[in-house]
Amino acid sequence: MVINCAGATRGGARELTRHNTVAVATVCESLRRSGCGARLVQIGCSSEYGPSQPGSSTAEDAVPRPGGPYGVSKLAATELVLGSGLDAVVLRVFSPVGPGTPAGSPLGRLAEAMRRAMQSGDSELKLSGLGVQRDFVDVRDVARAVHAASLSAAQGVVNIGTGRAVRLREAASVLARVAGFGGTLHEVDAPPGRNPLHPAAHIPAPAHAPGHATVPAPHAPGHAPGPGEHGGATAYPYPDGCGSWQQADVRTARDRLGWRSRIPLEESLADIWMEAACRI
Repeated sequence: MVINCAGATRGGARELTRHNTVAVATVCESLRRSGCGARLVQIGCSSEYGPSQPGSSTAEDAVPRPGGPYGVSKLAATELVLGSGLDAVVLRVFSPVGPGTPAGSPLGRLAEAMRRAMQSGDSELKLSGLGVQRDFVDVRDVARAVHAASLSAAQGVVNIGTGRAVRLREAASVLARVAGFGGTLHEVDAPPGRNPLHPAAHIPAPAHAPGHATVPAPHAPGHAPGPGEHGGATAYPYPDGCGSWQQADVRTARDRLGWRSRIPLEESLADIWMEAACRI
């Protein structure tokens, strides 16, 4: 059994291709030459799909249209695995969260911003791009999916998600609650008439006024910060090439792996906060 979780999430197209595509080609070739008959579980990602129609659930037969070099490199790896002739399955994981969430991820940066705000006594955080909706799935559920896939005869692509998109605005509000952040979360690019979130949150602007916390906007897999993205309120917090909406159709995982997600987002966010709160 070979479970390939290796790869890169940041860097230019050449670096991403080397780590996410060429490395997978090497794994496939090594397995073919060995003749050992080992099963391969390749960890893919939802960035391979690219943008989805708001309100829709993306199934495995959707035509992939990755919107960035990271998604392109992962899709190429998936195609290599599917064309290898090996006993293999690709788990297309949506937005993983929970223990070990990188501090540079959108929710990781938000947790870090809250930690700093609480530490310094700031009463307000300002955030942009909270309208983005993603299918957040706990990493422990992903681990169970990998185990189920390793024991199954499933081949091809299998989506791993919860089947429910959550607005980043809602996740930010829950994270503030589990963190005990009593300040206000101001959404700087909110539609007219939308009230501040409470508890609350901002990620931009280099200026730091008393009682107002600002941190750089987060960046997603395969996205290097561009001009003006280190602090502008208009910076998009999820530039993963997937647009404003992603939600998995998880019926294949249920039917072929006997798997479904179990861990609620609130528990995942509590674990993200626990790790952020322990940083010095």
